[in-house]
Amino acid sequence: MIERYALPNMKRVWSEDNKFQKMAEVEMLACEAMAKYGMIPKSSYRRIKKRAKFNIERIQEIEKETNHDVVAFIMNLSENIGEDAKYLHMGLTSSDVLDTSLSVMMCEAADIIIDDLTKLLNVLARKAKKYKYTVMIGRSHGVHAEPITFGLKMALFYAETLRNIERMKRAKDIVRVGKISGAVGTYANIDPRIEEYVCKQGNLKPASISTQILQRDRHAEYLSTLAVVASSLDKFAVELRALQRTEINEVEEFFLSTQKGSSAMPHKKNPIMCERISGLARVLRGNAQAALENVALWHERDISHSSVERVILPDSTILLDYMIVKFTNIIDKLVVHPENMLRNLELSNGIIFSQRVLLELIKKGLTRLDAYNLVQRSAMAARESGEHFKDVLLRNGKVREYLTTEEIESCFDIKYHTRYVDRIFKKVGI
Repeated sequence: MIERYALPNMKRVWSEDNKFQKMAEVEMLACEAMAKYGMIPKSSYRRIKKRAKFNIERIQEIEKETNHDVVAFIMNLSENIGEDAKYLHMGLTSSDVLDTSLSVMMCEAADIIIDDLTKLLNVLARKAKKYKYTVMIGRSHGVHAEPITFGLKMALFYAETLRNIERMKRAKDIVRVGKISGAVGTYANIDPRIEEYVCKQGNLKPASISTQILQRDRHAEYLSTLAVVASSLDKFAVELRALQRTEINEVEEFFLSTQKGSSAMPHKKNPIMCERISGLARVLRGNAQAALENVALWHERDISHSSVERVILPDSTILLDYMIVKFTNIIDKLVVHPENMLRNLELSNGIIFSQRVLLELIKKGLTRLDAYNLVQRSAMAARESGEHFKDVLLRNGKVREYLTTEEIESCFDIKYHTRYVDRIFKKVGI
């Protein structure tokens, strides 16, 4: 049975020890299956299993001569096994072992990322609930639009994170595949039952068809999913960075009492962790592009993909693990300024309620175009004069033909914009 580590840390997943351990387990399962089906003596399998040990330093020493890591690995195992080693790797090709063990490692890495995302999800849920009715201005094109709540912003992040968990589960499933089909995937020198046995014991699915390798569209999808998750974190971080600008100052990254924001300017408190998240997301998107380049290989295989994957798979999963953990901490310790949200809400002197006025005038019988022009002129007058939009409306004779003072006043009720917050939260599942 391929060993299932209980959510190991990402460093452990991509360690040389874990890689060779997984390779050894694939080899042992293949021997176990051959013994089960009478292809090799059961006594030989028992001795192989008992004696099969590897030494990383010895593998590296042999590889200097062979210039082939799998051959060096097999030779090191064989040194320890003895005569029965003739049954080791029988009918297998290197990629049978490498690709099948790599699939297990990618699944382990996916489990860690899914666990990370679940923790982030829980923190976002707490923040969404806490600020469910904390009113702030919604912005489009960076310009004040209409009121929302900070809780809705957190709920939006929550919903996207939930989708990313599902994406990671699908990505894990797409690479949860093994192959023990021989040199060009025809099973010419290996019974297909061996593949079925090894994959079943390793909690993998046998590939429906393969060449000498598992097809790299699977790995490209996995890396692309990591890039999508990273891009979501980038999106969240960009939003927080924008809200931390001095002119807005609605949220801030937690700042330690001993922390320094600038070597030159002692007053600075910068969103450095969010900026780090945004920067690292670019690396993951670049790695996804490299994975896409790996899909097209010559004929039944070449190994141009191999060197790339030795970099992008560990790097991408390690980076994303780091990014999610860091961003979870950012959200957990986020400093929120509701008072500044209210201050910013009033900056535009009430013109953010223009759509409500527009709709009320239409209800009273104006055409949409006439109502729009009337409201727009009043809003622009308020912008230019600095007068409150409500006062401009109350003084406008044309508006007063259709709306009473009370009806105009009601257009500026903030609760109108928050009346469906509960319903949205219910839809999101918070």
